[in-house]
Amino acid sequence: MSDDLKSSLTAAKLKALCILNDLPTSGNKSELVARLLDSGLTKSELGIEATVAEPVASINETTEAAIQPSLSLEDEDTLTPDVEPIAEPQVTEIRSSVGTDDDILDAEVLDAEFVSLEEEVKAPKTSTNPAGLRSSAGDATTLFDMVKQPKFAAVFIVILILGAGTWYYFNNQLEPFTADKLRYGDEMTYTISDGDFMASDGFLDLVLDQFETEDDICKLRLLFSGVGQLAITNGDDSQLVSQSTLDRKGVVSTKGGQGMDWLTVESVSNYDLSDLTIQRQLTSILNSDICSSSKASVTGSANLVSTQWTELRDRASIGTAVDWNLAVEDNFQGNLMTFGVGGILGELETLSPGFSMLLQPVELQELLATDYIDDGASGSRLGWDWRVLGTEKLGSTDMWKIVATNQDVQELCLGSASMTLLVEEGNPWATKQTVNVVISGSDSNRQGCSTTTKLLGDYVLPDGELTMTHTFQKSSLNRGSKGLEFGLSYDARPQANELSPSDGDLNNWGPNGEHMPDNSLIRTNNLEQAVDCLQYLQSSASGAVAAIDDGGYVWRAIDQQFSDNTQWNLSWIASDDIAGWVTFNVTGAPSQENCQFDQKGSYDETVSYNRDFIPRVLNISTIEESLLDSSRFPSLSSDQGLFTNAGAYHPETRVGYLVVVPGSGINTILTNIGDATDGACTVDMSREWTEDGWDKRFNLIADATDGRIIGWNYVMSA
Repeated sequence: MSDDLKSSLTAAKLKALCILNDLPTSGNKSELVARLLDSGLTKSELGIEATVAEPVASINETTEAAIQPSLSLEDEDTLTPDVEPIAEPQVTEIRSSVGTDDDILDAEVLDAEFVSLEEEVKAPKTSTNPAGLRSSAGDATTLFDMVKQPKFAAVFIVILILGAGTWYYFNNQLEPFTADKLRYGDEMTYTISDGDFMASDGFLDLVLDQFETEDDICKLRLLFSGVGQLAITNGDDSQLVSQSTLDRKGVVSTKGGQGMDWLTVESVSNYDLSDLTIQRQLTSILNSDICSSSKASVTGSANLVSTQWTELRDRASIGTAVDWNLAVEDNFQGNLMTFGVGGILGELETLSPGFSMLLQPVELQELLATDYIDDGASGSRLGWDWRVLGTEKLGSTDMWKIVATNQDVQELCLGSASMTLLVEEGNPWATKQTVNVVISGSDSNRQGCSTTTKLLGDYVLPDGELTMTHTFQKSSLNRGSKGLEFGLSYDARPQANELSPSDGDLNNWGPNGEHMPDNSLIRTNNLEQAVDCLQYLQSSASGAVAAIDDGGYVWRAIDQQFSDNTQWNLSWIASDDIAGWVTFNVTGAPSQENCQFDQKGSYDETVSYNRDFIPRVLNISTIEESLLDSSRFPSLSSDQGLFTNAGAYHPETRVGYLVVVPGSGINTILTNIGDATDGACTVDMSREWTEDGWDKRFNLIADATDGRIIGWNYVMSA
């Protein structure tokens, strides 16, 4: 140290001055002195000039001042206290390390010499107050004066430690927040664990409709785990060819159920189930009403890609596609497409659209909107009641814990469905999600339900039970840049008059018609010819003939083409609710020779007769023309669809329709809950064929009241 920089202050005091003046404390005394001089402190303040020791005051004069000093911190300028003379209690060293805001202040006192009350204590010197501090008393003690006294040095260090700990505590408390908006390009990967799906009896249709089996399966269980990915597509300029600007960039152009183009937000969920076990139980040979206790199991893998399209302006569901691949013993592939509400859970999602939240990490704004996520917060949205139950650690990270229950399932007495979510700021989806679902028509699961809701459950739910549990947990998250903006209009958006048929296109055959109008020109032997054939089948199909002649009607009809021969299956109902069916072949214009009886039967189940609820519908021929429009439905006119490129049906294609009307029983129950519903009429088309070693099946269903496709299902098996 040079002579002009020699200071009478100890290194510890110089470091304390550095701390008080927001300067680094590293280096030797020379560096500390130089750093303090550069910051504006004078040489006299640093003990460089000669100082004169002051007389020591008696303990009686200073005890009260020492014990109850007055500290003035009214000015926010740099604190630069006067330097005390040599006569002071000796503090060998004070070491402190001050880091960034994320560090904890560590301080240590070594070899402090404490002065007892019986020893003399130096009286505090009146400060020259170079920093401009205003005294609250005549002899105001500065912060540094206090630190120089051993007993206050110890207290001061404790305060520093406690202060740092308090800062750490509050800095690490979980702050409330509102859910982040989704952005185009958002992507999260996650693990799938503890997956368990079980379906029995009637609920098996959710799974077995995709496959053909001769086994009498009564219970099916899927155990699975793997990984998943959830992403919001960031559409490019090619999606905006119908737009005059690129303002809506990020969206995806998608066709709806009537073949019109919509701008949508596309969300893609990919499930890679590398560990899949399928357990099945067969109906008991001794008692067909119970399941056998023995189980048969196979293992394999599966991959599902679920794509959802949500319309930009109204945020309505345009459609959902599920592409799947299953490898267990044999290989199966398929595509399930639904327009509007629907998806993997089919009718359950129609019953409660929010049910689809169970199948992928929840989008927080969809469930919570912009509600504040804080302890005790609660709300209801999309059929779900939710409540924040405080915080819970996931690894080393604190997260808010939310429990949500499906109110539709509870209120309709269909069972229970709940989710437990762990959420964090900055992630628009649930970071961890545990799902528990039990759907059942069993009275054991419907305690406390009213008679009306039990009856409704009996009509809505099939026999059996469906249970589902699984856990999703985030692995990685990548955020996009441009936020989604729903509620925006755009060029060439389909209008209502384009989506609804005109009154002239609709046929009101309900009051007195015999069947839904067909009038097809691309199918040989249409429905009009088939019904005309009945008069030539008087002896063989007398029940059907009598019912039609006496005000009955055909509520279900299916045709099957065989070159020039068409086999028709007509299901009829009489005005007295007696119902049956008849099949026959039509080979040309109706005549005794061209109308050939096949077989007939009756329905044991009650079929409702109710002309008042038969809706007005389009002709089957009008629906055919719409589906044949390759600009609207390009996938239907292909080798994998229903039509050839030449505009004809593939020879294996079958066409039919179904009329459903509310009967007296269900109508009474629905009236107790709300208004009775109208009937419905659908047109269905199906095709089965073999190609390249694969057995293939395609089924489509459309709403006959407006021609909108409800959905289709394409399955391949090898």
